[in-house]
Amino acid sequence: MTASPRRSDSAKARAPALPLAVTLGDPAGVGPDITLAAWLQRTERGLPPFVVFGDRDALAARARVLHLDVPLAVVGPVGEAVAAFADALPVLSSDSSKAGRDSAVLDTIVEATAAVATGECLALVTNPIAKHSVQSAGLQQPGHTELLAVLAARHHPGSTFHPVMMLASSELKVVPTTVHMPLSAVPSALTRDLLTQTVRITAAALHDDFGIARPRLAVAGLNPHAGEGGLLGHEEVELIAPVIAELAAAGLDVTGPHSADAMFHVDARHGYDAAIAMYHDQALIPLKTLAFHTGVNVTLGLPFVRTSPDHGTAFAIVGTGKARPDSLLAALEMAAEIGRRRARAQQLARP
Repeated sequence: MTASPRRSDSAKARAPALPLAVTLGDPAGVGPDITLAAWLQRTERGLPPFVVFGDRDALAARARVLHLDVPLAVVGPVGEAVAAFADALPVLSSDSSKAGRDSAVLDTIVEATAAVATGECLALVTNPIAKHSVQSAGLQQPGHTELLAVLAARHHPGSTFHPVMMLASSELKVVPTTVHMPLSAVPSALTRDLLTQTVRITAAALHDDFGIARPRLAVAGLNPHAGEGGLLGHEEVELIAPVIAELAAAGLDVTGPHSADAMFHVDARHGYDAAIAMYHDQALIPLKTLAFHTGVNVTLGLPFVRTSPDHGTAFAIVGTGKARPDSLLAALEMAAEIGRRRARAQQLARP
């Protein structure tokens, strides 16, 4: 089966030269390791300029531990990062020792998000944090994604946003409908409204951000063999199939519910542009099997672009030189690509 047709960008205006905003993440995690390594590959990979929001001293200390020659340039206005990037890693520095590490981590996320939301930076790329960092800082959100939806609403008063997690690689794009919750809670958390929003937001992002003219979506069932017509569960018959029928009738190219155990082999993947899974591991196991080192976490449904490496803080390998920057490199490249596409679309929409 041939790939979906894609829109041509050849006649579109060039996007403005803006840096990416990169948060350092937990300074005790591998964020500093992979950020330093990514900057060292800037020329080889043709990376766009980026500025780090985080503790300059933490970065410098990690560079010494890793024996990496990375000059750091503390910048004032974010715009200084573009000129500095070729010769030094630009840092908009904070001090994690003053208010505590968790509060400082939160502050950098807030500041970097503001830089993107106000147009100072092209897109947001977040390094890993431990979930307890957000909660220890006094917030109720369970993680990065939910926090960013709250921050987006601050910059767009009166609006609410439904963030959708996509895991993306060259081999597969997959979206979990429910994310960080016990498996036992998934059936009750699945609703028609949640699944409908997830599919619609995914379809819109594939069209607008990934340039796919008519996205094809394959929806997994919840139960083994997609419920076997009700013999192995009723969610497919009562919830998932009706939502798919409604969306297909509305003009979306969506199929399912499919048996999840047969959706992710190479021939099946040729039949869709993204898969919609029902829960976290149903989505992440195939993605990490196919692209463990190069997968990217993309947050859909926000008014700004956000990507991140598809891995955690990896405390056990901090400072050992074993942390690979591949996923961060892919996240930087994807953030720049989507950010430029959005900027071009905005330029073309102006009178």
